[in-house]
Amino acid sequence: MTELLAVRGVSKRFGRVVTATDVSFSVAAGEVLGVVGPNGAGKSTMLDLVNGTQRPDAGQVLLDGHDVTSLDAAARGRRGVGRTYQIPRPFGGLTVFENVLVGSTFAGRHRGKEAHRAAVDAIEVAGLGDLLNTRAGGLRLLDRKRLELARALATRPRLVLLDEIAGGLTEAELPALMDVVRRLREAGLGVVWIEHIVHALLEVVDRLMCLAMGEVVAIGDPHEVMRSPAVVEVYLGSIPEGDAR
Repeated sequence: MTELLAVRGVSKRFGRVVTATDVSFSVAAGEVLGVVGPNGAGKSTMLDLVNGTQRPDAGQVLLDGHDVTSLDAAARGRRGVGRTYQIPRPFGGLTVFENVLVGSTFAGRHRGKEAHRAAVDAIEVAGLGDLLNTRAGGLRLLDRKRLELARALATRPRLVLLDEIAGGLTEAELPALMDVVRRLREAGLGVVWIEHIVHALLEVVDRLMCLAMGEVVAIGDPHEVMRSPAVVEVYLGSIPEGDAR
């Protein structure tokens, strides 16, 4: 598979607080990389460093082999990086379609028919086709999560960063979201998915990375990572495989 993202020796600190120390990993097109770790492990900061919301103190971020470390989030978005956030914040008074069209037009910089097509495609991939004209303020949590993803997809990214997109969902709602992530992989996108619901990751991701205190503890086969002594120590045995949140 073609390497899409490469993070090389990235470090970040805020005063005395270190949030990333020599973090390195890669993601290929058509690959889903899952990310786990305890609260405060530096997972969301890592996504910030990838999408350009924050700049690293050391190291490099490369897209398609090109160094984008100095580029801001808008510039990286134009190069194909899309991101969701833990708490969806749709425009409640707008419909699902209008919300996604905003993402297509302003974040994706599409215009006219191209913007309309990008919005419709994103809505279909996210599984919101039946809710096209529903006001976002009345959506249940699962559909707000899907809308958050659709807005990111409307920019037509090649790399998608998912920050706890399954958080707050019921067990019955998880399969629908997992199917959406599988469709992203089938479409050839690279995906980095942070999640506390470990069993969902184990059913979907190709590789798994565990972060703790800003450092990579383990990366590789998902089940082997969760069984590794270093990861078990990080969680102090509190997250048994297949039943974790």
